[in-house]
Amino acid sequence: MAEKTVSKYLLNLEKNFASDNPVLQKAAKVFHELDQIEYDLGLLGNDETTACKDSWWPIVSLIGGNSTAKSGFINSYLGSEYMLAGLQPSSHKFTVLLHSSQSTPTILPGTALDVDHRYPFYQISRKIEQQQAGEGDRINSYLELKTINSDRLKGKLFIDAPNINAVSSNSVASLLMRHTIECSDLVLIFTDAFDSAAPLVDELVETIVRHQDTNKFVYIINEPAAALNRALNNEIISSWQRKLSGLGLNTGQFIVLSTVENTINPQNQAGFAAIDQRMVNVSYDRSYRVLHSLEKSIREIDNVVIPEVTKGIAIWKDRVHFSTLLILGFIITFALFAEIQMGILDLLIDPIIGPVVLIVLLAIIVPLHILISKLQGKLIIKQLTARQKELHLMENLAKLFEKNLTFSRMLMPITEPAGWNKKTKARLYQLTDKTKELVQLLNDNFGTYNDRSLVNYSDPLNLAN
Repeated sequence: MAEKTVSKYLLNLEKNFASDNPVLQKAAKVFHELDQIEYDLGLLGNDETTACKDSWWPIVSLIGGNSTAKSGFINSYLGSEYMLAGLQPSSHKFTVLLHSSQSTPTILPGTALDVDHRYPFYQISRKIEQQQAGEGDRINSYLELKTINSDRLKGKLFIDAPNINAVSSNSVASLLMRHTIECSDLVLIFTDAFDSAAPLVDELVETIVRHQDTNKFVYIINEPAAALNRALNNEIISSWQRKLSGLGLNTGQFIVLSTVENTINPQNQAGFAAIDQRMVNVSYDRSYRVLHSLEKSIREIDNVVIPEVTKGIAIWKDRVHFSTLLILGFIITFALFAEIQMGILDLLIDPIIGPVVLIVLLAIIVPLHILISKLQGKLIIKQLTARQKELHLMENLAKLFEKNLTFSRMLMPITEPAGWNKKTKARLYQLTDKTKELVQLLNDNFGTYNDRSLVNYSDPLNLAN
């Protein structure tokens, strides 16, 4: 098997994480091992990598109901650079905010996000096109990228979702809202969003319910009356907890900001401190998300990719066998008529002529069977290509299927895809084990299990304990 070249993306990831995140550095190596397996199967090209399925940036998204609460928070939290740049949040676009060392801010079109696998909206235009034909080409109407010089943006991305009230309810807006929440490590939801009567609110609640066990949601309550009154602050939080519980939202952190534009009062200082702490943890959340993406990619080969190709092979063989049997049926029918008219049975059982007839029959049937296999294979390739787009897979299902269009596999009753064997399965199991070890290694950053590293395992007394 040919050795796959390590993608430049993985090389850059290993270099970036070499000094501060050894877990993600090792994860990049495991991704390459997975790439090698998929390359051997024909699922990936030499310059492709499964690591680009999800962004490796820590991602924070912000969702609000009106322009006042969320825009005021962004202005206060990101600092004067954002306000002086005049980069007010867009009322109708999903805006990715990126740190830049340049003093001059930049606004880039949505295509900058759609074609760059480092960002969370990579190839989102394909999904948009499936949701609504013709809208995939209008990616700039839905997305934009803004770069500003703000220290709080260093090492992370912010996704500023358009205000719920300003977005018309359609399949594209719903798709982008779901995608934003799913790819984020932290979601700041301003509670005024739930006061809105916009149709998108119901879909927002449904999406949060599906993901609320991830502990990524923080609810920001903008309440000027709570300035210095701790008791009132607790009452406001309790009120919102009851309200959201009625919507099925039972988890999440609540933070009250009395006046988001004013960061001087103690209430906001405490709220901003809590938000800063969550921002620090975003890097850890990102690491777990990347490892989960790695494990998911490994599972998808066994649970999605191989079953889809195996199903295609089964349909292909059924069609080929049916077509071949039709031809054989025609030949047998012709032979019966010949027997009735001329009596050729004696010739068929002749020890000399009979084998010759059989050889001639095979010389006709085998090439026809091969030809039919190739023609039916082209139809299956089209189906698998469409299925790949429908499932949003980067793995080339058709390419793996094409590896089965060999002379021996056309004639033999082999249903498993080429290359899918015990050795390949064992390699995937090893990668799963490595991923679990990386999760344990990441867990060790926060503590060790009973401090077992101090135990002398050569001492039988310790073993008894």
